Amino acid sequence: MFNGHVSHWWQQVGAPQPRPELPGSRTADVAIVGAGYTGLWTAYALKQQRPELSVVIVEQRHVGYGASGRNGGWLTNAITGGREQYVAAHGHDAVERFQAAMNDTVDEVIRVIDAEGIDADVQRGGEFTVAYTPAQERRLRAFAAAEQRWRSTDLEVLEADAARAKIDVAATRAAVWHPHAARIQPAKLAAGLARVVEELGVDIYERTRAVEIAPHRVRTTHGTVSADFVVRATEGFTANLQGLKRLWLPMNSSLIATEPLSTEVWDELHWNQGEVLGDMAHVYMYAQRTADDRIAIGGRGVPYRYGSRTDTDGRTPDITVETLRRILHRFFPATRGAAIDHVWSGVLGVPRDWSATVGLDRESGIAWGGGYVGTGVTSTNLAGRTIADLILGTESDLVSLPWVNHRVRKWEPEPLRWLATRGLYAAYGVADRAEARGRATTSPIATVADVITGRH
Repeated sequence: MFNGHVSHWWQQVGAPQPRPELPGSRTADVAIVGAGYTGLWTAYALKQQRPELSVVIVEQRHVGYGASGRNGGWLTNAITGGREQYVAAHGHDAVERFQAAMNDTVDEVIRVIDAEGIDADVQRGGEFTVAYTPAQERRLRAFAAAEQRWRSTDLEVLEADAARAKIDVAATRAAVWHPHAARIQPAKLAAGLARVVEELGVDIYERTRAVEIAPHRVRTTHGTVSADFVVRATEGFTANLQGLKRLWLPMNSSLIATEPLSTEVWDELHWNQGEVLGDMAHVYMYAQRTADDRIAIGGRGVPYRYGSRTDTDGRTPDITVETLRRILHRFFPATRGAAIDHVWSGVLGVPRDWSATVGLDRESGIAWGGGYVGTGVTSTNLAGRTIADLILGTESDLVSLPWVNHRVRKWEPEPLRWLATRGLYAAYGVADRAEARGRATTSPIATVADVITGRH
């Protein structure tokens, strides 16, 4: 079993050929920090609108090294942090427009993948969320009722027999499904986007760590890039930048990938339409059936490291491996004999209110996108197109969406955020175990934790 080595996705395709380091200080029209999805989609959108722009991307390791090359491969329409939080400030119609934009973004990513000849193992099967305890079922039905009050969610409730006919998760009580989601291979998408933007004339410099982002410049370990606009596209690694330690919490998420499973197992599971799979637990899981017939399944593991430290190659503690293995076997008893081929972890950026944001401060020239909390495969594309419109002064529908220039307070200083994060996820675990033993309603421990974390 491989542990770390960035991710199974990169192991599958091979590490990208090294690109040059920044050869020294230089100028550009736009400097982008981070060669993950946000940076690459921003560069792509800028070049589509203004091919003559000089665009430079600096990356501390290699293209897709962070969450973009380690995630669960969910291209789905979720608005990070939920829709309700935006209603009071922006109104119902604006939030409906936001949801429609997320639906359209799923289509847009697939369109670009097809148009640019990117082989990313795309299969559009929708998002399937299952409940397998009484408390989860109550939450699922309440969630479904809330979702169906919005025009663009297209959510269906599946009762137990219909749900198990779609994906046979053990002890399923009910499930929901919507069509606005697809499975992808994350590293293939990152590598493909990098190839495309380089063909458009974007310079990508790897092994070049940004030390500080300041008005109209990025100071790196290999020189300074001066630019009219600077885009901070650093997501879970934002805390490493000077002065931004408490802006977004770097939350760890971990995955395991099984060996390829037999036809007999897949016949038993019925999982054959490319659905991405989640559940209604408090410490929720996420999974996909890969193009080569593995199950890749993820969850939180060790959620946070003291001092907002981030990992390097994705090495994962044994206890997390065993936790994910138990979830796999609980969902799919037929996988008990399957080997785990790879385990890895990565960090994602979590704002204090769990809501993603994009924006531009025109005076300093600094733009940003991030805080996706796990919805980044889709949100990054919308972010990149929005940042490009903000930089170019394009008065599009995107620049007035509710998440534009959304800002919240910083996270608490240490040791408070370490104690709170570890304690709250322990509370969610206690709540899940109580519900697994038969508790019929949501544990009050989880309700209090939701209020404290801002997830309510």
